[in-house]
Amino acid sequence: MILEKIKSKVVSHLSYFIGSGSEAVVVDPRRDCQVYIDIAQREGMNIRYIFETHRNEDYVIGSKELASQTGSEIYHGPWPDFDYGNVVGDGQEFRVGKLKVTAIHTPGHTLGCVSYAVTDLDSGDAPVLVCTGDTLFVNDAGRTDFAGPEHRREWSEKLYDSIFNKLLPLGDQVVICPAHGSGSVCGGRIADRELSTLGLERLMNPLLQMSREEFIKLKEEEHHEYAPYFKMMEKYNVEGAPFVGYGPDLPALNPGEFQEKIEQGAVVVDTRSPPAFGAGHIKGSYSLALMRLGLGGWVLPYDRPILFVLGDQSHLDFVSRSFMRIGYDNLGGYLVPSIVSWYKAVMPLESLDLMTVTDLKEKVSEEEGWVVLDVRSRDEWVEGHIEGSLNIYVGLLEGRVDEVPEGKRVAVMCKSGTRSSFASSILLRAGRVNIHNVLGGMDAWKKAGYPMEK
Repeated sequence: MILEKIKSKVVSHLSYFIGSGSEAVVVDPRRDCQVYIDIAQREGMNIRYIFETHRNEDYVIGSKELASQTGSEIYHGPWPDFDYGNVVGDGQEFRVGKLKVTAIHTPGHTLGCVSYAVTDLDSGDAPVLVCTGDTLFVNDAGRTDFAGPEHRREWSEKLYDSIFNKLLPLGDQVVICPAHGSGSVCGGRIADRELSTLGLERLMNPLLQMSREEFIKLKEEEHHEYAPYFKMMEKYNVEGAPFVGYGPDLPALNPGEFQEKIEQGAVVVDTRSPPAFGAGHIKGSYSLALMRLGLGGWVLPYDRPILFVLGDQSHLDFVSRSFMRIGYDNLGGYLVPSIVSWYKAVMPLESLDLMTVTDLKEKVSEEEGWVVLDVRSRDEWVEGHIEGSLNIYVGLLEGRVDEVPEGKRVAVMCKSGTRSSFASSILLRAGRVNIHNVLGGMDAWKKAGYPMEK
């Protein structure tokens, strides 16, 4: 038996290749699916089945494309009404080499969630692992808000029952293989650790220490944001997304070509670090550091070309694939050889003021006319923030710029300075001035021992 985890960092997506003998299955494949074919060829295996744990909201699933290349059968849950694949029955079993895979309906995160328990028949009759999708994470469980407030309690009840009545009885020895790791928007407190068992979760997951009513109440009251790009993911993941083959092949653009595309309506994403963006960037561009590319789904259009400014040429594949995985096929090219070519061509530039937490502490203590804009999530803000700060989550800021007072100097804060750089770029695009990105963010503020309130 082999088990291989494939991670897509930007949305913390985890998929799995599981095989025995000459046969294998893939669970929740990503859109650029060549990686699974490569593993199969390396191991001398044929991918027989593709199992989906649920309709995903935050990335495009690659089941149809992988099936078209391998002849595999696709199975998914009973909700929603998919345009492709087969509905898997609760308890339906599949033989894969010397493995037995059992589908278990585990609704709650959505009504169609399915987990897949894997038994290695060479070792006995007890399951050795279970792919839990978004039902159970390490240190967390899936969000239950996708059907709206009127169904929140019903879905939360189903989630509790799925975990306690269907997953935990599989046995403490069972390794869990969730569909997301830390940083995913599908949970609120997923641990950085990606290795766990049902027994460890029973002992350590705070949600599994709660009574049924406590669990349901927490899930009903939990706060999550709904990104605009989720709508496109819902569409693609019911109908099947356009095929992408080996992935995007973006044209390299010199400054003149780049500017021409901007004049035709293209949107610019600058993936350099916040200090580099602050020093000088193309006017009107968004600042999206490499590990925050998923935030682009809050603001970027699907109907206009997207252009990239890279910190390094080696980042191109990661950047383009990350956007492709959330449905952006409208990638128009990237600036070559670097931003320096833009400077040398005397093209339009602007800068963003940067400041440290020491600077900020002095300013807010000694000067009037400052606004501290905290763009972290509401939950992060509640845990501790600068007294008097204004909290608007970065994903919502573009539609709420009017709530940021004009005529004042604005210090933009997040946890470390990357989301705040994105937020600052949104404010600059809206024509605001006197915007300052606070490097180090609340992490630095806490380390300096400066006061916070809750």
